[in-house]
Amino acid sequence: MAPSEMTSCKAAVKMRNRAAMSPYVLLFAVLLLAALATWLIPAGEFDRVIKNGISFVVPHSLKRVPQNGIGPGAVLMAIANGLIASAPIIFLILFTGGAVAVLEKTGAVTAALSRIGNGSNTQDVSVIFTVCIVFSLLGTVGVVGNSVVAFVPLGLLMARSLRLPAVFGVAFVYLGAYSGFNSAILNPATTGVSQRLAGLPIFSGIGFRAVVYGFFAIATIAFLIVNVRAFRRQPQAQRFFIAESDVPAPHLPESASRPTRRQTTAICFSIFALCTFVFGAIKLHWGELEMISMFMTIAIGSGLICGVRPTQIADEFLVGSGKLVHGAFIVGLARAISAVLSDGKILDPIVNVLSDILAPLHPMFAAIGMFLSAAVMHIAISSGSGESAALIPVFAPLGDALHLTRQATVQAVLLGEGVMNCFNPTSGVLMAVLATARIPFGKWVRFVTPLILLWGAISIAALIVGVLIHWGPF
Repeated sequence: MAPSEMTSCKAAVKMRNRAAMSPYVLLFAVLLLAALATWLIPAGEFDRVIKNGISFVVPHSLKRVPQNGIGPGAVLMAIANGLIASAPIIFLILFTGGAVAVLEKTGAVTAALSRIGNGSNTQDVSVIFTVCIVFSLLGTVGVVGNSVVAFVPLGLLMARSLRLPAVFGVAFVYLGAYSGFNSAILNPATTGVSQRLAGLPIFSGIGFRAVVYGFFAIATIAFLIVNVRAFRRQPQAQRFFIAESDVPAPHLPESASRPTRRQTTAICFSIFALCTFVFGAIKLHWGELEMISMFMTIAIGSGLICGVRPTQIADEFLVGSGKLVHGAFIVGLARAISAVLSDGKILDPIVNVLSDILAPLHPMFAAIGMFLSAAVMHIAISSGSGESAALIPVFAPLGDALHLTRQATVQAVLLGEGVMNCFNPTSGVLMAVLATARIPFGKWVRFVTPLILLWGAISIAALIVGVLIHWGPF
């Protein structure tokens, strides 16, 4: 590419990103709207009972409570409390940046990824298939959820090695993980909690849910292959260069460098640490804290293996962590939105209105309505288990009255919140991922809209089939 063309591309990208709204501004605007809603929507609460340590909503028990409007001071306090409550995820993001920076310093990741080369249709398909299957499996069993943000820097390195724009690095990891998270075959935090709230056997209906997972994974892989091939045909197409400083790269010869013995050992050590965490997450219920420790172990271990001095390890770790501060703090701001709605006592009235709308519908349309309602509610409640605790106790008896199986009711809620995760402006994880890659929210939404529509069609088709076959056990 000529220097003048490169300069013009950089200028064009700079102008586009200058016009994009900061994710902090977007989330703060949503936070102010949520605070305003606490003054306008009549406050109310359902009665709740505690069974086996879980709070159950008592259907048809909504009662008015004194209005609890959230003022400016409380809004700022909510941000502070959101940052404190989100501390494990925030530090997970920061430690991820530090670990990746140390790995880059060792040259291990760069040398390994350089073997991928310039990319071809065959290589693109194999990389997309492998990454999506791995992350979708991790997502559907609940190992990767909020922690998906920790793997985005590796996705960006992979995209760079394939000479693809940054949006593909995010898409490989994030869309791959959530293609599995949508169906949640064995996810204890979503399917497990929802089925327990509905009185269903834990992880019942696994066969049908596995078929739905297959359709989500195939749709995601096909979407990525189509877009990567479109980029290969038109490598100057600006619609793919949506990240800050993301410009078309000139064609470079494939690197012939191979990882050294130390670098290979460091890579194997890192893979072993990741596999250990996966085992711990499944068998020992490890979470963010253990993952933070795992990334710190990777940083120190890989650095020492490759002969990096301890002082350099510490310096690189801090530099890498600093690069992700922009994305990490977004998690706390997003957490503040749900706190404001909850403290303002308006979540239960919103759920009650949705249930009143669904009450007169045919079972098939009621299931679709529950799916859409769950998607809408996910903007207010970005936690999957939190949304299930709010909706399932209300939707389950409503589904019984409409001759809708509880399995279908649970799946409608799971699919609604799952699909919404990839374009939910109040999702701290999504906004942190986009901030890490410097991708404006609006441009990301335009990129994933075709896939979201496809996911929505798969969800509705699955629910229709579930209703027609009376998917159970009940």
